[in-house]
Amino acid sequence: MKSNIKKLENIIKVDFQNKELLKQSLIHKSFDKNYNNEKLEFLGDRVIGLVISQKLLLLYPQESEGIIDKKFANLVNKKTCKEIANQINLKKFIKTGNSFKNIKSSDEKILSDCCEALIGAIYLDQGLAVSEKFILKNWKNFIKKSNITEIDPKTKLQEHSLKKYKKLPIYKMFKQTGPNHNPFFKVQVQISNSKKYFGYGKSKKLAQKHAASKLIKSLNLN
Repeated sequence: MKSNIKKLENIIKVDFQNKELLKQSLIHKSFDKNYNNEKLEFLGDRVIGLVISQKLLLLYPQESEGIIDKKFANLVNKKTCKEIANQINLKKFIKTGNSFKNIKSSDEKILSDCCEALIGAIYLDQGLAVSEKFILKNWKNFIKKSNITEIDPKTKLQEHSLKKYKKLPIYKMFKQTGPNHNPFFKVQVQISNSKKYFGYGKSKKLAQKHAASKLIKSLNLN
């Protein structure tokens, strides 16, 4: 175990003062239900959120909160944490019970949870500055690829309605046609002091999106 710990430290470029923290971050609950990485995972998730949200605000000072939130959601999630875990080959170091002996690169929850736990351990052992350095280094390419530049119509309409009227848009199911395996929906939307607009689509969500985009256009919010 000592040699494994040293190998991982070399990969992540962090020399732990308290090696037990690093060991604990690698223990899945299937291996030990009482002494495992769940609490470190809880902490690590919050540390990632703090670092990434601060970075996004620095990178995109002119963007709206809605767009920043979309970028954040793309960066702070199980899928991205799994990718980070794969980058540093974390599956080689995780200790699991017999039912999880063969961890695959696609085992999203185990890998992502361990990645978050590792960051929680780094934070407790080394503090925020080292944690931030580790996160920004490993999230660098994902931050570069964070290319959401516009908000979808439903979100844009919701933000406008809440800001101006303190009320959510009202969507009503108007009609469903076609067979069950290939339905077609007609949906109505309205906000305070607006006309009613209809949207169409092969799902309720697409119909709502279409209706919202028409109402947005009428309000010159594009």
